[in-house]
Amino acid sequence: MTTRLLTVDGLRAGYEGPVVGPLDFFVEAGEVVGLVGPNGCGKSTVMRVLTGEATVFSGSATRRDGLRVAYQPQYGLNTGGTASEIPLRVREVLRLMEVSQDTLPARLAALLDVRVDRLSGGQQQLLMVWAAIGHPADLLLLDEPTNNLDTDGEALLADTLRSLAPGRAALVISHERDFLTQVVDRMVEVG
Repeated sequence: MTTRLLTVDGLRAGYEGPVVGPLDFFVEAGEVVGLVGPNGCGKSTVMRVLTGEATVFSGSATRRDGLRVAYQPQYGLNTGGTASEIPLRVREVLRLMEVSQDTLPARLAALLDVRVDRLSGGQQQLLMVWAAIGHPADLLLLDEPTNNLDTDGEALLADTLRSLAPGRAALVISHERDFLTQVVDRMVEVG
Protein backbone atom coordinates (compact mmCIF):
# COMPACT_ATOMS: atom_id res chain seq x y z
CA MET A 1 0.00 0.00 0.00
CA THR A 2 1.34 3.42 -0.94
CA THR A 3 1.12 6.57 1.10
CA ARG A 4 0.46 9.82 -0.69
CA LEU A 5 2.60 12.60 0.76
CA LEU A 6 1.64 15.43 -1.56
CA THR A 7 -1.22 16.10 -3.99
CA VAL A 8 -1.15 19.07 -6.37
CA ASP A 9 -4.52 19.59 -8.06
CA GLY A 10 -5.22 22.30 -10.65
CA LEU A 11 -2.55 24.51 -9.10
CA ARG A 12 -2.15 28.01 -10.54
CA ALA A 13 0.43 29.94 -8.54
CA GLY A 14 2.84 32.85 -8.62
CA TYR A 15 3.46 36.16 -6.94
CA GLU A 16 1.56 39.22 -8.20
CA GLY A 17 -0.20 36.92 -10.65
CA PRO A 18 0.00 33.29 -11.75
CA VAL A 19 3.24 32.17 -13.43
CA VAL A 20 2.57 28.43 -13.41
CA GLY A 21 -0.41 26.17 -13.95
CA PRO A 22 -2.76 24.64 -14.02
CA LEU A 23 -0.64 21.76 -12.74
CA ASP A 24 -1.61 18.32 -11.42
CA PHE A 25 0.68 15.70 -9.87
CA PHE A 26 1.27 13.71 -6.70
CA VAL A 27 4.18 12.29 -4.74
CA GLU A 28 3.94 8.91 -3.01
CA ALA A 29 6.20 7.70 -0.20
CA GLY A 30 9.18 5.86 -1.64
CA GLU A 31 9.37 7.67 -4.95
CA VAL A 32 11.46 10.41 -6.53
CA VAL A 33 9.54 12.74 -8.84
CA GLY A 34 11.23 15.16 -11.21
CA LEU A 35 9.82 18.55 -12.24
CA VAL A 36 11.06 19.45 -15.72
CA GLY A 37 10.43 22.26 -18.16
CA PRO A 38 12.06 25.28 -19.78
CA ASN A 39 13.63 28.11 -17.79
CA GLY A 40 11.04 30.49 -16.41
CA CYS A 41 8.10 28.07 -16.62
CA GLY A 42 7.50 28.09 -12.85
CA LYS A 43 9.26 24.98 -11.52
CA SER A 44 10.85 26.85 -8.60
CA THR A 45 7.53 28.64 -8.00
CA VAL A 46 5.94 25.23 -7.37
CA MET A 47 8.60 24.59 -4.72
CA ARG A 48 7.91 28.01 -3.21
CA VAL A 49 4.20 27.19 -2.97
CA LEU A 50 5.16 24.14 -0.91
CA THR A 51 7.29 26.27 1.42
CA GLY A 52 4.71 29.07 1.71
CA GLU A 53 6.70 31.63 -0.29
CA ALA A 54 4.42 31.87 -3.35
CA THR A 55 0.70 32.57 -3.68
CA VAL A 56 -1.87 29.97 -4.75
CA PHE A 57 -4.39 31.64 -7.07
CA SER A 58 -6.46 28.53 -7.69
CA GLY A 59 -6.28 24.80 -7.15
CA SER A 60 -4.43 23.29 -4.24
CA ALA A 61 -1.25 21.71 -2.94
CA THR A 62 -2.21 19.37 -0.10
CA ARG A 63 0.28 17.72 2.23
CA ARG A 64 -0.35 14.60 4.27
CA ASP A 65 -1.08 15.53 7.89
CA GLY A 66 2.13 15.76 9.91
CA LEU A 67 4.35 15.73 6.81
CA ARG A 68 7.92 16.82 7.57
CA VAL A 69 9.57 18.68 4.68
CA ALA A 70 13.21 19.60 4.03
CA TYR A 71 13.98 22.18 1.35
CA GLN A 72 17.18 22.88 -0.56
CA PRO A 73 16.66 26.14 -2.49
CA GLN A 74 18.13 26.64 -5.94
CA TYR A 75 20.64 29.23 -4.80
CA GLY A 76 21.58 27.53 -1.51
CA LEU A 77 23.52 29.75 0.84
CA ASN A 78 23.41 32.64 -1.61
CA THR A 79 19.65 33.10 -1.25
CA GLY A 80 19.24 36.53 0.25
CA GLY A 81 22.90 36.90 1.15
CA THR A 82 26.33 35.43 0.75
CA ALA A 83 28.17 32.69 2.56
CA SER A 84 30.52 35.33 4.00
CA GLU A 85 27.53 36.52 6.04
CA ILE A 86 27.40 33.09 7.69
CA PRO A 87 30.54 32.84 9.85
CA LEU A 88 29.67 29.30 10.95
CA ARG A 89 31.54 26.05 10.62
CA VAL A 90 30.02 23.15 8.70
CA ARG A 91 29.30 21.24 11.94
CA GLU A 92 27.37 24.26 13.30
CA VAL A 93 25.25 24.57 10.17
CA LEU A 94 24.40 20.87 10.36
CA ARG A 95 23.50 21.14 14.06
CA LEU A 96 21.21 24.12 13.34
CA MET A 97 19.54 22.14 10.58
CA GLU A 98 19.10 19.06 12.81
CA VAL A 99 21.33 16.86 10.66
CA SER A 100 23.38 14.10 12.21
CA GLN A 101 27.06 14.13 11.27
CA ASP A 102 26.79 10.33 11.00
CA THR A 103 24.86 10.71 7.74
CA LEU A 104 27.57 12.70 5.94
CA PRO A 105 29.55 11.39 2.99
CA ALA A 106 33.31 11.31 3.61
CA ARG A 107 33.95 14.36 1.44
CA LEU A 108 31.73 16.49 3.69
CA ALA A 109 32.77 14.86 6.97
CA ALA A 110 36.33 16.02 6.25
CA LEU A 111 35.05 19.63 6.25
CA LEU A 112 33.25 19.69 9.61
CA ASP A 113 35.59 22.29 11.14
CA VAL A 114 35.83 24.52 8.06
CA ARG A 115 33.93 27.81 8.00
CA VAL A 116 31.15 27.83 5.42
CA ASP A 117 32.54 30.99 3.83
CA ARG A 118 35.78 29.11 3.10
CA LEU A 119 34.05 26.36 1.11
CA SER A 120 34.03 26.30 -2.68
CA GLY A 121 30.71 26.75 -4.50
CA GLY A 122 30.48 22.99 -5.05
CA GLN A 123 31.22 22.24 -1.39
CA GLN A 124 28.56 24.74 -0.29
CA GLN A 125 26.06 23.16 -2.66
CA LEU A 126 26.85 19.66 -1.41
CA LEU A 127 26.46 20.90 2.18
CA MET A 128 23.02 22.38 1.48
CA VAL A 129 21.85 19.31 -0.43
CA TRP A 130 23.06 17.07 2.40
CA ALA A 131 21.42 19.29 5.01
CA ALA A 132 18.09 18.53 3.30
CA ILE A 133 18.82 14.83 2.74
CA GLY A 134 20.16 14.32 6.26
CA HIS A 135 17.19 16.04 7.89
CA PRO A 136 14.59 13.62 9.29
CA ALA A 137 12.00 14.81 6.74
CA ASP A 138 9.47 12.67 4.90
CA LEU A 139 9.61 14.77 1.71
CA LEU A 140 12.76 16.33 0.25
CA LEU A 141 12.33 19.36 -2.00
CA LEU A 142 15.52 19.74 -4.05
CA ASP A 143 15.69 22.70 -6.44
CA GLU A 144 18.60 22.29 -8.88
CA PRO A 145 20.64 20.16 -6.46
CA THR A 146 23.35 19.47 -9.07
CA ASN A 147 24.29 23.15 -9.49
CA ASN A 148 28.07 23.50 -8.95
CA LEU A 149 28.51 19.79 -8.18
CA ASP A 150 31.36 17.94 -9.85
CA THR A 151 30.88 14.50 -11.43
CA ASP A 152 31.61 12.69 -8.15
CA GLY A 153 29.16 14.90 -6.27
CA GLU A 154 26.44 14.20 -8.84
CA ALA A 155 27.11 10.45 -8.63
CA LEU A 156 26.93 10.57 -4.83
CA LEU A 157 23.63 12.46 -4.98
CA ALA A 158 22.21 10.04 -7.58
CA ASP A 159 23.14 7.01 -5.45
CA THR A 160 21.57 8.60 -2.38
CA LEU A 161 18.32 9.47 -4.15
CA ARG A 162 18.05 5.95 -5.56
CA SER A 163 18.32 4.51 -2.06
CA LEU A 164 16.08 6.75 0.06
CA ALA A 165 14.80 5.13 3.23
CA PRO A 166 11.34 3.58 3.02
CA GLY A 167 8.61 6.14 3.60
CA ARG A 168 10.68 9.05 2.29
CA ALA A 169 10.25 10.75 -1.07
CA ALA A 170 11.83 13.55 -3.09
CA LEU A 171 10.61 16.18 -5.52
CA VAL A 172 13.58 17.25 -7.66
CA ILE A 173 14.03 20.08 -10.15
CA SER A 174 16.97 19.81 -12.52
CA HIS A 175 17.88 21.10 -15.96
CA GLU A 176 19.99 17.97 -16.34
CA ARG A 177 17.61 15.45 -17.87
CA ASP A 178 20.34 12.79 -17.87
CA PHE A 179 20.63 13.16 -14.09
CA LEU A 180 16.86 13.03 -13.62
CA THR A 181 16.58 9.96 -15.84
CA GLN A 182 18.98 8.17 -13.48
CA VAL A 183 17.10 8.99 -10.28
CA VAL A 184 13.40 9.65 -10.79
CA ASP A 185 10.49 7.25 -10.89
CA ARG A 186 8.60 9.67 -13.12
CA MET A 187 8.77 13.20 -14.48
CA VAL A 188 6.16 15.95 -14.41
CA GLU A 189 6.30 18.48 -17.26
CA VAL A 190 5.78 22.09 -16.18
CA GLY A 191 4.96 24.83 -18.68
